[in-house]
Amino acid sequence: MAEKEKLKKKRRVPIFVIVLVWLVALLAAAAVGLNAFVSYYLKPVSTVEDAVTVEYKIPAGKTVSEISHDLEDLGLVKKWQAFYYAVRFGKYIGIESDGVKTGFYTLNSAMSVKELVKALGTGAPEYVSVTIPEGLTIKKVAPIMEEAGVCGAEDFINACHDKSILDEYGIPADSLEGFLFPDTYNFVADTSAEDAARRLVDTFFIHARDIDSLKDKTVPEIFKVAILASIVEREYKAASEAPRIASVFVNRLEIGMKLESCATVEYVITEIQGKPHPERLFYIDLEIDNPYNTYMYYGLPPAPISNPGLTALKAAADPEDSDYYYFVLEDSSAGTHKFTKTLSQHNAAKSLYLKR
Repeated sequence: MAEKEKLKKKRRVPIFVIVLVWLVALLAAAAVGLNAFVSYYLKPVSTVEDAVTVEYKIPAGKTVSEISHDLEDLGLVKKWQAFYYAVRFGKYIGIESDGVKTGFYTLNSAMSVKELVKALGTGAPEYVSVTIPEGLTIKKVAPIMEEAGVCGAEDFINACHDKSILDEYGIPADSLEGFLFPDTYNFVADTSAEDAARRLVDTFFIHARDIDSLKDKTVPEIFKVAILASIVEREYKAASEAPRIASVFVNRLEIGMKLESCATVEYVITEIQGKPHPERLFYIDLEIDNPYNTYMYYGLPPAPISNPGLTALKAAADPEDSDYYYFVLEDSSAGTHKFTKTLSQHNAAKSLYLKR
């Protein structure tokens, strides 16, 4: 019996060993659970198919904590702490981070925390949006560029008269007038004026080459279309009438008749003489001796008088086939005109409109 008792004592496992094993097991389980917990919060908020895209700006001085809370509020992370600790202690879980940098970012909810940390550490340049309306001149586009933070107004004007840029595109003129395509653009803040001007000109040619009748035209040929389009742009009110207005001017050119466009006289007064835009024109204005005055000179003016949009450009490239030589405003609210074939009909239409 004594021998059996001794054998049992030898087979007993010390209590501290059991406790140690249990502790190891619990720690292992906790580690697995913690890993699963961390992994869950590091995953993207949504799938690629359901992703929501967000434009996010980090200004100078913004803290990681503030950014982390922003990302949670925007629905880009499940918990703000996930991003915060990934930036601060990411190296312990395989996430390399050099912190966050000021800039403008395009993020989406299908990005993991690791991807967000990487993206926000690049210092993406800030973009500014600028809208150029149809029918403006270089002098009127320039302050819009400056106010948007793209480039200085004076620098932009100088770039638009830069001979090297004109030669680059083969534009036979003294400026890029007529080739600054009206549109909404996203520029990197503080873009050089030369690059900004090129961007607008490139967009012009992209749209011009999409018009079948201009696809194979040379730049000098497109230049003439741009001159006509710049006049149409300043004359039409209702887009549906643009091709018909273009046809009036084309018909006049074909028979050697003066264009007699009021828009060209306004250009002389405002852009060349530097005077305020007139509320109305007088006969003395029509007698201003300047090549851009189509009441004084035959044919097209030397260069465009505005930067036309796509409607005017298409109208000038493909004018309506008509036998009209005159038009006068008929409905000021709708912006529609009365088109006529003869001067007597035109005068009658003018008289009728004045009576109304």
